[in-house]
Amino acid sequence: MDITENILFEDTEILVCRKYAGIAVQTRKLGEQDMESLLRNYRAGKGETPYIGVVHRLDQPVEGILVFAKNPRAAAALSRQLQQDGFGKYYRGVVWGEPPQEEGRLEDVLQKDGRTNMSRVVSAGTKGGKRAVLDYKVLERQTDTSLVEIRLYTGRHHQIRVQLAHAGCPLMGDRKYGNTASPTVPLALCACRLAFRHPISGETLMYQVEPEGAAFLPYRK
Repeated sequence: MDITENILFEDTEILVCRKYAGIAVQTRKLGEQDMESLLRNYRAGKGETPYIGVVHRLDQPVEGILVFAKNPRAAAALSRQLQQDGFGKYYRGVVWGEPPQEEGRLEDVLQKDGRTNMSRVVSAGTKGGKRAVLDYKVLERQTDTSLVEIRLYTGRHHQIRVQLAHAGCPLMGDRKYGNTASPTVPLALCACRLAFRHPISGETLMYQVEPEGAAFLPYRK
């Protein structure tokens, strides 16, 4: 895989990249490629110090945009910004059925089960439960599916997948939480837009990509 094709922006401080579905951000599996190692090798190939700071992640089946730091100073600044809700994280997804309204907010408490690597909606006050918030908007409808845009405010484990499934409109291709009517369709979720402040200059940056998953084909103009 030629990682240079995935790079949307690079300077002395950061790398903004597109991650394709199926590639992990980080992995401990021998022989399996991940974004961190690919970018380390890319920097080493240019004669640079191969430092890559992982600031945020996407699930392995999810495609979309990520920003990586090229030095500890940038990594610390981006991490602080992320913790203070300074990132604008927008997704597009194709769901089965229809969300409860044309647009709205989903606010739940999620609990992660480390044994199964799954999360679930629990009642407030449940031990280990964490608040999860997202906004959604229906952009278009087909016969059995809807194209939605999602603004993510909290970064919980499998958050979008769990909350949409709990709301009765699971993502296409989600074999953990959703409808398996199309078992060969990849997970229909793309981190399509990312906005943040440059860790050193403070300039507001925004990057956008179009989803490439098969489930998005009926919605392409």
